[in-house]
Amino acid sequence: MVSPPKIHKKERLVVGISGASGVVYGIRLLDALRELGIESHLVMTKAAEMTIGLETDLKPKAVAAKADFSYAATDIAASIASGTFRTKGMIVAPCSVRSWSEIATGVTTNLLTRAADVTLKERRPLVLIVRETPLHAGHLRTLAQLAEMGAIILPPLPAFYSEPHKISDFVEQIIGRALDLIGYDWPAQKRWGESAANGARKPRSRT
Repeated sequence: MVSPPKIHKKERLVVGISGASGVVYGIRLLDALRELGIESHLVMTKAAEMTIGLETDLKPKAVAAKADFSYAATDIAASIASGTFRTKGMIVAPCSVRSWSEIATGVTTNLLTRAADVTLKERRPLVLIVRETPLHAGHLRTLAQLAEMGAIILPPLPAFYSEPHKISDFVEQIIGRALDLIGYDWPAQKRWGESAANGARKPRSRT
């Protein structure tokens, strides 16, 4: 008697880390997904591995170990390159100009941008934490094109009502917002009007 196929019940999220400054966003996102019990599938570009060495005390292998599954950027046969591999979406944290430009055109040269393209074509949430400033007209046109295609553009612009004191406070705020957009409620996220629940000071009136 043939056993029925196993059904994968754990939710999956794809995480991309590009070479833009701000790799701490992707690293903290992997930690958050583990805290939430979400299965993470990570792809880092070669430039991301360089930036990890420049901006953190971690090695790329240590970052990869934070994910449940990690793929080489050159592995175009990886599961996340196919729309038949079901996920809840993808967050690129951070997203470089080159990466978002490739995603916008559909001319993808690595697994990160291919996985993002798959996310869009399957109508799944794609959140891009874009890291560049200032932006010229070409950048803005490309980002507008991505928004029209269904991507969610999330520049890492912090709010100050939660009275952040450390860089980690700013990072967690942005990661919390990104997870909100996928549909995950991360306890570390401080929310306006819900300070009693998370221990923050009562928010002041906006008027």
